[in-house]
Amino acid sequence: IIEPIKLISRLTARGSKYSKVKQTTQFIIGAAGESDVEIVKYMWGLYKRLGLQRIYFSAYQKGLGDKSLPGERVTLEKPGDVFAREHRLYQVDFLLRKYGFAESDMVFGDSGNLSLMCDPKEAWAKRHPERFPVSANRASKFELLRVPGLGPVTVARILQRRRQGWIRSIEDVGKLGARLAKANQYLVF
Repeated sequence: IIEPIKLISRLTARGSKYSKVKQTTQFIIGAAGESDVEIVKYMWGLYKRLGLQRIYFSAYQKGLGDKSLPGERVTLEKPGDVFAREHRLYQVDFLLRKYGFAESDMVFGDSGNLSLMCDPKEAWAKRHPERFPVSANRASKFELLRVPGLGPVTVARILQRRRQGWIRSIEDVGKLGARLAKANQYLVF
């Protein structure tokens, strides 16, 4: 499967006849008994070395495949875990593509999988308490994008608001909801 992806990458490289064509792929999660660390490693390589535009994920549906597939033999504590795992991998995908995170920033458990209880950005923040709190008035865009609860739109709003004056509280950024309440734990004003 990698060879056709490499060929498409060469054919769509910058300056080529098909440079405007974008390439995507999809992972089926849980069919082959793979760990999240393996998937993230491949994601990182596909983005960095082969220039893929986007990677999609689909949770393997047990009972729909050949009985010899590892995914058919796995028994999950909670059947919904496979969908939570799919969601966590989408979150990692956004962190890699939009937030400036690297493969090496991801936090995996002993099993090689992402936490189903804590989103990947918050897991990174908890592993790096020395990076917090972050000053909403002085932090770079890169530093703000690492704050749990802040995304690119809110970070842009913070940077815009700073040009108008000093930010005194999270309410100066927007209406206090779950995401800004989470971010408030990692910010100083």
